[in-house]
Amino acid sequence: MGTPGDLPAWKVTIFLFNLISAVVAKRHIVYWNSTNTRLTAGDMSIQVNLNDYLDIYCPHYPNKRPQGSGQPEELALYLVGEASFQGCVETRGAIKRWECNTPYAPFGPVRFSEKIQRFTPFSLGFEFLPGRHYYYSSLPADEGPPLPCMKLRVTVCCEPKKASEGSKQIQETEAVTSACYLRTASPPLLLTLVLLLLTT
Repeated sequence: MGTPGDLPAWKVTIFLFNLISAVVAKRHIVYWNSTNTRLTAGDMSIQVNLNDYLDIYCPHYPNKRPQGSGQPEELALYLVGEASFQGCVETRGAIKRWECNTPYAPFGPVRFSEKIQRFTPFSLGFEFLPGRHYYYSSLPADEGPPLPCMKLRVTVCCEPKKASEGSKQIQETEAVTSACYLRTASPPLLLTLVLLLLTT
């Protein structure tokens, strides 16, 4: 048995794993609404790595009134095949990922996070493979206004290398745009987690 201030080894291991994951993983943020011209033009594409996160922010109206049209944007996001990506129509085999149906959420826009991982322990999770492309598109909700076709292509880096080529992988990073941001965990948050763990 240890002294009262000692942390169990399993707590330290879990903490270090979470700390390393938070520092290494990036968050790719996409505001999914009709004012995002990259989505409506269909040319938005982002490159992610395994263990990164894709954060989708739904349409939000803080003052209970949408700008322009009379109805707020409500939609469903689908993970679709490449052939279905050319147009925004519900097709056989499309996987409904999320519904953006709370445009007046009291605490800001609803966010959905997709962890880009090869294996998932969750029944509703999705498994991503390196070197593949994944396609998201949306359809307006039945009770919402008609919306333009909005599409996103996600590329998971990197194609597996052959043993003779070694393990060196080169990644090209794209410039950050107003529609997609990269963010890592903030140092104050990590410090707070460390202090919280040490006090328990």
